[in-house]
Amino acid sequence: MSRAEELWERLVRAALRRERFGMGTIGQPVGGIAGYVPSSLANNRDIDAILRAADEIQDEDPNVSRILCEHAYSLAQNLDPNSEGRGVLQFKTGLMSVIKQKLAKREVGTIDRSQDVARLQEFYKLYREKNNVDKLREEEMKLRELGVFSGNLGELERKTVKRKKVFGTLRVLGMVLEQLTEEIPVELKRVIDSDAAMTEDLIAYNIIPLDASTITNAIVSFPEVRASVSAIKYFRGLPKLPGDFSIPDTRSADLLDFLHYVFGFQKDNVSNQREHIVLLLANEQSRLGIPEGPEPKLDEAAVQKVFLKSLENYIKWCNYLCIQPVWSNLEAVSKEKKLLFVSLYFLIWGEAANMRFLPECLCYIFHHMVREMDEILRQQIAQPANSCCYENGVSFLDQVITPLYEVIAAEATNNDNGRAPHSSWRNYDDFNEYFWSLHCFELSWPWRKSSSFFQKPKPRSKNPLKSGGGKRQGKTSFVEHRTFFHLYHSFHRLWIFLVMMFQGLTIIAFNDGKLNSKTLREVLSLGPTYVVMKFIESVLDVIMMYGAYSTTRRLAVSRIFLRFVWFSVASVFISFLYVKALEEESKQNSNSVVFRLYLIVIGIYAGIQFFISFLMRIPACHHLINQCDRWSLIRFIKWMRQEHYYVGLGMYERTTDFFKYMVFWLIILSGKFAFAYFFQIKPLVKPTRTVVNMDPIQYSWHDFVSKNNHNALTVASLWAPVIAMYLLDIYIFYTILSAVWGFLLGARDRLGEIRSLDAVQKLFEEFPVAFMKTLHPVRTSTSSSSQVVEKNKYDAARFSPFWNEIIKNLREEDYLTNFEMELLFMPKNTGSLPLVQWPLFLLASKIFLAKDIAAESRDSQDELWERISRDDSMKYAVQECYHTLRFILTEILEAEGRIWVEMIYEGIESSIEKKSIHVDFQLNKLQLVISRVTALLGILNQAEKPEHEKGAIQAVQDLYDVVRHDVLTINMREHYEQWNNISKARTEGRLFANLKWPRDPELKAQIRRLHSLLTIKDSASNIPKNLEARRRLEFFTNSLFMDMPPARPVHEMLSFSVFTPYYSEIVLYSMNELLKKNEDGISILFYLQKIYPDEWKNFLARIGRDENAAETELYDSPSDILELRFWASYRGQTLARTVRGMMYYRKALMLQTYLERENAGDTESALSRMESTDTQGFELSPEARARADLKFTYVVTCQIYGKQKEEQKPEAADIALLMQRNEALRVAFIDVVETLKDGRVHTEYYSKLVKADINGKDKEIYAIKLPGNPKLGEGKPENQNHAIVFTRGNAIQTIDMNQDNYFEEALKVRNLLEEFHHDHGIRPPTILGVREHVFTGSVSSLASFMSNQESSFVTLGQRVLSNPLKVRMHYGHPDVFDRVFHITRGGISKASRIINISEDIYAGFNSTLRQGNITHHEYIQVGKGRDVGLNQIALFEGKVAGGNGEQVLSRDVYRLGQLFDFFRMMSFYFTTVGYYFCTMLTVLTIYIFLYGRAYLALSGVGETMQVRAKIMDNTALEAALNTQFLFQIGIFTAVPMILGFILEQGFLRAVVSFITMQLQLCTVFFTFSLGTKTHYFGRTILHGGAGYQATGRGFVVRHIKFSENYRLYSRSHFVKGLEVVLLLVVYLAYGYNDGGALSYILLTVSSWFMALSWLFAPYLFNPSGFEWQKIVEDFRDWTNWLLYRGGIGVKGEESWEAWWDEELAHIRTMRGRILETILSLRFFLFQYGVVYKLQVQGTDTSLTVYGLSWIVLAVLILLFKVFTFSQKISVNFQLLLRFIQGLSFLVVIAGLAAAVVITKLSISDIFACILAFVPTGWGILLIAAAWKPLVKKLGLWKSIRSIARLYDAGMGMLIFVPIAFLSWFPFISTFQTRLMFNQAFSRGLEISLILAGNNPNNGI
Repeated sequence: MSRAEELWERLVRAALRRERFGMGTIGQPVGGIAGYVPSSLANNRDIDAILRAADEIQDEDPNVSRILCEHAYSLAQNLDPNSEGRGVLQFKTGLMSVIKQKLAKREVGTIDRSQDVARLQEFYKLYREKNNVDKLREEEMKLRELGVFSGNLGELERKTVKRKKVFGTLRVLGMVLEQLTEEIPVELKRVIDSDAAMTEDLIAYNIIPLDASTITNAIVSFPEVRASVSAIKYFRGLPKLPGDFSIPDTRSADLLDFLHYVFGFQKDNVSNQREHIVLLLANEQSRLGIPEGPEPKLDEAAVQKVFLKSLENYIKWCNYLCIQPVWSNLEAVSKEKKLLFVSLYFLIWGEAANMRFLPECLCYIFHHMVREMDEILRQQIAQPANSCCYENGVSFLDQVITPLYEVIAAEATNNDNGRAPHSSWRNYDDFNEYFWSLHCFELSWPWRKSSSFFQKPKPRSKNPLKSGGGKRQGKTSFVEHRTFFHLYHSFHRLWIFLVMMFQGLTIIAFNDGKLNSKTLREVLSLGPTYVVMKFIESVLDVIMMYGAYSTTRRLAVSRIFLRFVWFSVASVFISFLYVKALEEESKQNSNSVVFRLYLIVIGIYAGIQFFISFLMRIPACHHLINQCDRWSLIRFIKWMRQEHYYVGLGMYERTTDFFKYMVFWLIILSGKFAFAYFFQIKPLVKPTRTVVNMDPIQYSWHDFVSKNNHNALTVASLWAPVIAMYLLDIYIFYTILSAVWGFLLGARDRLGEIRSLDAVQKLFEEFPVAFMKTLHPVRTSTSSSSQVVEKNKYDAARFSPFWNEIIKNLREEDYLTNFEMELLFMPKNTGSLPLVQWPLFLLASKIFLAKDIAAESRDSQDELWERISRDDSMKYAVQECYHTLRFILTEILEAEGRIWVEMIYEGIESSIEKKSIHVDFQLNKLQLVISRVTALLGILNQAEKPEHEKGAIQAVQDLYDVVRHDVLTINMREHYEQWNNISKARTEGRLFANLKWPRDPELKAQIRRLHSLLTIKDSASNIPKNLEARRRLEFFTNSLFMDMPPARPVHEMLSFSVFTPYYSEIVLYSMNELLKKNEDGISILFYLQKIYPDEWKNFLARIGRDENAAETELYDSPSDILELRFWASYRGQTLARTVRGMMYYRKALMLQTYLERENAGDTESALSRMESTDTQGFELSPEARARADLKFTYVVTCQIYGKQKEEQKPEAADIALLMQRNEALRVAFIDVVETLKDGRVHTEYYSKLVKADINGKDKEIYAIKLPGNPKLGEGKPENQNHAIVFTRGNAIQTIDMNQDNYFEEALKVRNLLEEFHHDHGIRPPTILGVREHVFTGSVSSLASFMSNQESSFVTLGQRVLSNPLKVRMHYGHPDVFDRVFHITRGGISKASRIINISEDIYAGFNSTLRQGNITHHEYIQVGKGRDVGLNQIALFEGKVAGGNGEQVLSRDVYRLGQLFDFFRMMSFYFTTVGYYFCTMLTVLTIYIFLYGRAYLALSGVGETMQVRAKIMDNTALEAALNTQFLFQIGIFTAVPMILGFILEQGFLRAVVSFITMQLQLCTVFFTFSLGTKTHYFGRTILHGGAGYQATGRGFVVRHIKFSENYRLYSRSHFVKGLEVVLLLVVYLAYGYNDGGALSYILLTVSSWFMALSWLFAPYLFNPSGFEWQKIVEDFRDWTNWLLYRGGIGVKGEESWEAWWDEELAHIRTMRGRILETILSLRFFLFQYGVVYKLQVQGTDTSLTVYGLSWIVLAVLILLFKVFTFSQKISVNFQLLLRFIQGLSFLVVIAGLAAAVVITKLSISDIFACILAFVPTGWGILLIAAAWKPLVKKLGLWKSIRSIARLYDAGMGMLIFVPIAFLSWFPFISTFQTRLMFNQAFSRGLEISLILAGNNPNNGI
């Protein structure tokens, strides 16, 4: 029976454990019984620890294990007696099963539980003895002290882990004993307490163990940390804490304990902020200097700086509201009080949860809590604060934060998951802006919950035809109405300027360019235009504030109405004056009084406006005007001119910066207006006059509107495309100038100077000096020996460890082979050789070249040396061989042998002096010397053995003979005696008898190196071969010469965090994912092996396998499998890759600390200078590790990690594995704890931070309870916000999980952080922009287009945005934020639902509005992955375009548009929402042109015009269309790209790259991309519906099905493409063109190109898109999808009906329905025009013809219904239905035949009818879809759906047929593969093999 019991226990254990890593053989299995304690029990962390200890001692003593399990069970029972919590019942059942098995195992009878305590006590003693506890700590400490430089990392880690495990188990045993009994023997109690004190690093802590004394963590011994800890201690004057308030024995009470007690903050929040404040203070202190003395004290300046930085926003808030801060005099506030204020602020912030998005709300809370605290400070004993008290105790969270959270959550619920209009609910900004006025003090303190602010909205109506919700509180100070008018409202100055310039230029053009008094009078009509447009703006002000009047400040509302009244009066008055002035002018003998008055009014107004605008740009004047604020008139004028918000004050720049961007824009505007005048406006003057003055025209249709209006529609159709182009071409001029400017800036910054390996090799000797100057700030010192080391050797010795570490990391990343690594390594340069030794890749093969030159040379010595010295590397190789050989021979030889060496070298030096070396030595015999030296070195390289020693002596003798007899011809008489002794010794065989075998490591290294120098015959000029390794080395070495702030020593640098949000993306590829084949039989692993063949071989070599080994050979080794998973993951866009990259920061800081130690005077610096560049064991140095932890923190915020753990998802196991491999990695997540209370599920949310522990399981550090579900808005910013409390430092770098970093770039982070203290304008930087390298560009042609486009934006584009334009924002990652600035101002992103969908850019907006400054730096780069398939790219671009559509509506864009000066506002507009508007306008230009042409063609006007006056072929239209076409195909987008290529790759490579892109049809891609942006941007502004698109970041080489492409692009591209085709066909059929086909082609080529690109690009860029077998499968799949009827739960991917419903979901509001209806009316134009062109109607233009056409259409629809009548309904009268259908068919055929015979109806008329009715039907469909609820009520929805299905089938066939036709030709498929994967081919890849799915991957 025992066997069965044992198996049962194993089964239960396995069920509870579930080994978590991949294939079950990798890494440590986590957990056993302790594997998954339910989160509802996790509040008691003891259970977890007890079960882990039970697992640990199971084999040693099952009885004690049973006692522990029973105790854990009783704890769980006490916590949740009814098992109501989620997962608790299963946990208890499993645990009880394990206990029962343990009991059943016992062979004796019942268990005497009274003996359990005694057993435990006995086991405790035995366990201590067995593990030799007293010695354990001692051994570890010894090793740690030795290990600093020993490199014995493995041994130390093993000892540490063992010690931690043993003490961890002892701690649990002691704890259980104390819980079970109070009667513990005194001696044992003392031992237990003593052991517990030894577990300080088992107590969970983050960076500094503040709640435990430690001797292993060096961080607590740093003077600045000790000073910071002592600074926050309890000070005299603070009320005493009650005696029952517990404080750990290991530390004394501090300020945070006092605040904890008074306000009821959570324990973990207090612990978290304690460490946060200590680190802030310590890092601030370290910049000022390390405090000295046994009890270091914190400088007053450090406290002051932290105080002002942390409370700067609070001080500004008080000033803005004109209230007194909580201190009356800042000078009088003591250091302790300042720390108390800072501590309170951060404790509030740390527990504020979603309220962190409301920075001014936090100021309000802080303001009142400090006042409350001041009352308590007057008392003797601390009392809880009234505001946080409730019947159950004191809780800041429950009493202060939760009421706010509840009202915000209620508003968020009311937004209907983002579908409700923004104007109908309050978002985060609305709540925060409530605190921008003194009204907020009506909320009182404690909260007055009856206030309207806390009023929760009533749920919204579900009726789709009703808009608006129930009763609710209004918005605050801004309403995000969904309308295009926001573009005018926010940027009215730009539109006014453009309209006025157009008007002025048009007036001048119509006056034939004459500047006379008539022209001047007409130009003065700009006055009324200006005031009328300002009046429109004031009307928009009134309309846009609808919905916020009740809650907005009265002052702001009165300003809006005052401006409305003012501009109403002004527009009427000035327009009246101007009209009167014109009337006066037309009269004879008028004295122009009114005209003069008009001039005076206009002059005064324009003068004042210009004066104010210009003066406000000069900082000195700005300050002066601010001084004049006490004058009410000045204040009134400023207030009327610009709204006064809390944000956006003082938005001006330094005068020099202002002039820079002003000149930039003046150049653009002069070019734009010259182009507009000469190419757009002037050419249209003559045609316009002709059209206007033309006689009445005979229209070919029934005309309504064109009588007696001078052919206004014709004029409009001429001017409209030109005006559209006028509005858009300013962006084109901006693009060109910014590209040129960016190119020049880049050249000035020395970008691209090193762009090849050749340049790296030529400049290598300059690298050490450049490196020392910028990256390694070592105070110059001489060596400890008396000899002064040469400067370059010193620099080289300092540079070499960094360079070698870079090379080592490239090898570990598998970019280099072992041989390449050896060649690239740089010698230490710490030896006695009198020269710098350079890496072998510079010197390889140079000796042989020098030998050949010498052997063949007939020149003098000087000429010979001059020839060798032409190549620096050759010169260095010769010198090094000369000196190294001497060093080696001198070291290994003794007595006469050494004398011989000295004699030879003296002879050589003497010959050099006499310049007779070519005479004294036979240089043509050098080859013999080299061969003998090589032989000697080869032997010396081997192990020390007697036979090797003999061989070495023989080799030296051979060398002697060669030198003596073949090479040497010098006169020996000078040293006759010595030569004679040597000869004698040689003859007697004792010359080299005493050879010293080399044992010294340096000597051995020199022997190895010289041997390599003399044996490598191949040039190393192409080393490294890997392109990525080359690129990285080129960029790094280039950056050394760029301008960057010099780095400060590590202890003085700014501290920083890296922060990565993660949801559920791939962490680490599992073997299943790597081996899983797609439909073509391709696995990810196979794909990676083919795309990175060299890296695969390097990987195999690194893990000790043969480089031709198959991957199946790896499966027998768990460690190799794990390495394989990591290798693959490091080549994808995975979290593992990001974590590895970011952890390089820590590694770099550890190395830098280690190599700077001799300057720091620390314990580790007791070394000679020569040893100080030895980096072995730097990762082990306690001081280096502690210093890196003090300066760097990495937090990955894995939102659902808790849920993933609970569900035992592989992602959770992989994240745990990453934590184990990276000790400094911290993971934050939201833990959802469900419990049953009173029969109802009660959910609690916790923000938790964990790290890995010694058992490979998470160790919880902090758990901070949240007021509720933190996800109220957008997921990513909410995820960042909950975890930002766990970040540390002065700066924070935001990194996405598709990014990478490189070790060599991490070395530069200190320099980057110094930019915060460098001069970058009138304000210090708050965000540092960092350059990105897109690493996904090599996968396919699409990926390279995306990569090149992205690269040009993140380099050249952002360079210009930062300087000179000063409008760079935050475009996502990897920017570095001033952390304290941002966390006190709302965080690093905004989170309101939908409006903040592009959450990142709002951080830039917020930073700029709050007087921040955003810079851009290109000497450092971070890797970034991008989408690589067309569908991924389209989804991403759709998300960004939709996000920009939402930005148009946002308050941030409105305020920036209003508050920037004119030129900066233009920069901002054209680089954010304006770019998307111009993109949309590009497409609209084509529509405007084609609809204009359709109007001219169908109305007959075009023909008349052409015949009467040949005005159609005018230059203006051609200029507009050509410019539009160039913009459309991406030529202007390519300009920055080309200049970027030229700068960084060189001219020739840039030209080749550009031509390659053109051949790969990048123009098709850019045109297609234009459609994506236009569709999503336009639709978002019209209807909303922007959302986060999960694009997936995998490797895209799979074929996308036709139906999938159709679903994705049908409405965004295909429908619009077919509409353009329809317009072109109409124009072709009915347009009149004098020039024939050529004229038509020239006019419409851009339109055809756009239409065909939109229709066929998805299939052109689809892998295997033209393979016949795939086409057949696609057709089958498409028809199944089209015909499958939807239903409940059916998704859009499965059924056309479900998809169609999804496509209509965005039309939700009444406004949306009306707009959609208006837009759909354009489709009725076709029928109206075409029916009058039919031959059957002759010349009749009456409305009857149009009416008859509708009757025909109705008959056709009826027939369609007859033929598609539902078979389900007709089941009882099938025969009748078929009879009716047949009869109908015959009647139609007969009717058509009769009509053709009897009337004038022709076959062409039938086709024309199709052309007329198809768009009409589509228009009807669109209108019906817009009014779906109404149509459903009328019972017509099924009919509409049938027609819609027919349309989609038809459109699909139109696209499918050409693709199917081309698939018949096999070469098309080959050509397409070549087109898509050209880069891959050029690098020798096997994509064709991959796509064909051939079977070289059978083994997989």
